[in-house]
Amino acid sequence: MSLLSNTSKVTVIAVMSALALSACAGNNKNKTRLAYEERPVELLYSTGADRLDRRQWNQAVGYFQEVERQHPYSEWSRRSILMQAYAHYQGNDYAEAVADADRFIQLYPGNATAAYAHYIKSICYFEQIVDVNRDQAATGQALDSLRDVVQRYPRSEYAADARLKIDMVNDQLAGKEMTIGRYYLRQGDTLAAANRFKTVVDRYQTTTHTPEALYRLVESYLTLGLVEEAKRNGAVLGYNYPGDVWYGDAYRLLTSKGLKPAVEPKGGSGGIFRVPFVKDKNKTVAPPEATDSNVAVEKSRSADKRSIFRLPFGKTDKGVLPEAETN
Repeated sequence: MSLLSNTSKVTVIAVMSALALSACAGNNKNKTRLAYEERPVELLYSTGADRLDRRQWNQAVGYFQEVERQHPYSEWSRRSILMQAYAHYQGNDYAEAVADADRFIQLYPGNATAAYAHYIKSICYFEQIVDVNRDQAATGQALDSLRDVVQRYPRSEYAADARLKIDMVNDQLAGKEMTIGRYYLRQGDTLAAANRFKTVVDRYQTTTHTPEALYRLVESYLTLGLVEEAKRNGAVLGYNYPGDVWYGDAYRLLTSKGLKPAVEPKGGSGGIFRVPFVKDKNKTVAPPEATDSNVAVEKSRSADKRSIFRLPFGKTDKGVLPEAETN
């Protein structure tokens, strides 16, 4: 009986171990694993860049990590950290991309290419922004990070892209305030609604939500009996957006209450132009070193004319490393 019990225990342990190994394998099935073998640094780097060109993000990360591991104090190692950040970003592994960027900033804060580390970090936060009906924690992170890029590197191409995205983020945050304000309005909590609309006017007055926010303030203040406040916000709306559909509504509402504004609505001009909220990786600026893969390949070929790898049937390949092994 005791023998059977011990055998059962061994069987259970073996099965559990197999399941654990299988789970580990499943979790890492897309991760690149390179066997350690000393290789020319230029060749490792150029092969990683080649995998980027092929959109094989995990394999690219593996080769750039190998550059760091085999040649930790080289110029190529510094470049590889940024390339890892870019590859992780392209693979939607935002946490790893941010970690790579932070590591670069810590190691090389004064380097010219630190600008890109700040930039790719801000883009990672930006692409994690969700629709206005959900929590906007990532939106605040994105806004702070994008502003940091503009302040640090105002004349760079990164700042130009960051400014465009800041407009999108502000519009997103204003949209969140408007969503909450409309909800309060439907629930009959007019004062809470007015506070949300006032936030849009005060903090996000350059966004596309401002005309509606001003109209909602007119509507809310009239409901609360604050006539002068309603008239004042109606006048601001008419002065800044005389052709907007929301001013037409505000004009009719105020007129119906015997509070006809001085400015007549101007038809035909419609609302203000809205910058669409777009997450497009094709428009993200590439790393400074991402375009020199061909140069790296040529360097590696001229630096080492020997056969680096021995392939089956006597064939050799001197330009690009073979495919990475994966689990």
